[in-house]
Amino acid sequence: MIGCGNLLRGDDGVGPILVRHLWERGVPDGARLVDGGTAGMDVAFQMRGAQRVVIIDAAATGAAAGTVYRVPGAELAELPPLQGLHTHSFRWDHAIAFARWALGEACPSDIAVFLIEAGGVELDADLTGPVQAAMEQVIALIERDYLTPLRPSVPERLQVEFTADGYIRLDSALAASRFPSDAVAAVRRDGALWLIPLRGPRSGGLLLKQRNPAGDRTALVREVLEDRIPTGVQRAFWDDAQAALRIPLGSGG
Repeated sequence: MIGCGNLLRGDDGVGPILVRHLWERGVPDGARLVDGGTAGMDVAFQMRGAQRVVIIDAAATGAAAGTVYRVPGAELAELPPLQGLHTHSFRWDHAIAFARWALGEACPSDIAVFLIEAGGVELDADLTGPVQAAMEQVIALIERDYLTPLRPSVPERLQVEFTADGYIRLDSALAASRFPSDAVAAVRRDGALWLIPLRGPRSGGLLLKQRNPAGDRTALVREVLEDRIPTGVQRAFWDDAQAALRIPLGSGG
């Protein structure tokens, strides 16, 4: 996943910002995130040996801000004009053509480009609202089509364990599949403990700390449970509607 653009120019920085959001959500084994910045030549060489490549950048076509284009690499097979190019005008489309020439068989054949129409590119500006919303849409598409297949599958029977000193333990498969950023919010509601995935430590919440070499994770939830700990192994359920893990606490919860 390569995010291209200038972080100092408002919506033009949507590519690198999107890559940072993906990083906070957790990167599965087999995926790599790259801040391509404005150096198209570097983008070309970052593709070396990858099986699939996704490039994200801002666009300026005159469409409404936040319009999303998904362009298959096969439609970019024609080499753009290279006469008069220098490092500052070498874009991602030149990078694709150049990579095909320079990398040969090491250049991936599966390349997709997501373009998000920019609204404002003023110096030191934040992303505009429409581009922010479009970025979230593209993140969801990338997660669905590229990252989810790389994540461990969710066990059919979910279990967690509460320890007497107030920790909750998640096995490595559950943690990696549903909480890849290792950051969660813990809420006690409707007779259950809910664990809600967060994007990353900067979002606050609790850290799921690695407990053993197998990758099992623990978080301290004693205060959330007000010291009423249902010690031992408990059934858990993934709630798709709430995008959270629900652990019933029984009549005493």
